Amino acid sequence: MNKKQNRRSFLKSTLAATATVSWTAKSWSQVKGANEYIRCATVGVNGRGKSHMSYVDGMNPEGVKMVALCDVDSKVLTRSVERYSKKKQNVDGEADLRRLFDRKDIDVVTIATPNHWHSLAAIWAIQAGKDVYVEKPVSHNVWEGRQLVRAARKYGKICQTGTQARSSHCIRDAVKYVQEGNLGKIKVARGLCYKLRPSIGHTNAPQKVPEHIDYNLWSGPAPLVPPTRNNPSKGPIHYDWHWVWHYGNGDLGNQGIHQMDISRWFLGEDGLSPRVWSVGGRMGYVDDGETPNTQIVYHDYEKAPLVFEVRGLTAAPKNKDRPTYKGASVGVIVECEKGYVAVRNYGSVQAYDWKDNKIKEWKGSVNHFENFINAVHSRKHTDLNADIWEGHLSSALCHTGNISYGLGAHASVEKIEDAIKADYDANSAFDRMEEHLGVHKVDLKKTPLTLGPALTMDPKVEKFIGNTDADALLRREYREPFVVPERV
Repeated sequence: MNKKQNRRSFLKSTLAATATVSWTAKSWSQVKGANEYIRCATVGVNGRGKSHMSYVDGMNPEGVKMVALCDVDSKVLTRSVERYSKKKQNVDGEADLRRLFDRKDIDVVTIATPNHWHSLAAIWAIQAGKDVYVEKPVSHNVWEGRQLVRAARKYGKICQTGTQARSSHCIRDAVKYVQEGNLGKIKVARGLCYKLRPSIGHTNAPQKVPEHIDYNLWSGPAPLVPPTRNNPSKGPIHYDWHWVWHYGNGDLGNQGIHQMDISRWFLGEDGLSPRVWSVGGRMGYVDDGETPNTQIVYHDYEKAPLVFEVRGLTAAPKNKDRPTYKGASVGVIVECEKGYVAVRNYGSVQAYDWKDNKIKEWKGSVNHFENFINAVHSRKHTDLNADIWEGHLSSALCHTGNISYGLGAHASVEKIEDAIKADYDANSAFDRMEEHLGVHKVDLKKTPLTLGPALTMDPKVEKFIGNTDADALLRREYREPFVVPERV
């Protein structure tokens, strides 16, 4: 399939023997009018997809009903379908998401595949007339995320991002409080992803793909290459793809996307940062992972910087505790002139003065999936708490940070300090990173960090200025027929 060929023509030419393509996006625009309940399918049911199944099962069965599941792992798919058969509920299993999207008896698709499939799967589903709930990050690169936004708008489909913090009432109220100036101007919005990531082990050769996994479909848009990882507890395919660039985006795009999104929300920024750099590395062990487990990303917004910190090592050797900053290990700290706000979970947020006295607290959240279903009924994407546009922007901030890292080179501590000294709070963040690695006896002379270049961007067109190497990393080469279309 060439890049100008869309999903519909591909299906007509390759699936005609087994399926008939007769849908149009427009004809499916009012699903509730034709059915007594919204019919749902979930793609990817091994990890996060289990939560998607629970979301649907927890809804009013008279209003939303699971009708199909899709996964390339036959063992996972069989187990998941049996979960419903035990409850006397008829749910079909399908290995190929293209056949799933071609079905007329599905109104809504939720997507919980690995990252490299998110945008293409969502675009194909939208082109097939479905509303979509897609997990974070919504894209594997910046360009395809923008293409997903275009598809949702073109076909008038509802597309919710799986950043459930957007449905937190207490975070929303805290954002309003800060943006009204109650703590003075924001000095820095700091996202934290201090989440323990032990070594995934080290293999010496390509690994065999289990027979029950369709690896061609699993790889999809990514190169079809043998897996080179084999975690004793997870095997050669599942989960650890997060730490391999072909498929994942590291912890920045795994857990960190949530905190990146909240940080941008507080700043009130509706575009990519005009300047970004990153420093970090995979420190403390040697394994098959490629992405950094220790990283700083600096987004230089005009109002205030967004500083993101990733740490995958424990607080100290032989210690299972996570590092913390102002009581948070995974969260957001918004530092202002008169105090700071701490978002340590989605159900409770606190504001403090600079003497650490709590001055205000907010509580409460709503069901994120229910918000999606309500918008499916209203047909208004503005009713979504996490519209695909928001998901695209926050995902893209992860990607641009990783682009800087990917273009970087090993650098001494002195060179790093000199390069970042002009950026507010960058040195204090780096000092804490250096101190943390020192506790783990990481010798930065023998195992130097990677310092990425400071990249400038035109946020309106989402392209870098004067750096063709960086621009080339805004998208990827797709493997046919799994190609994100130029024209959606």
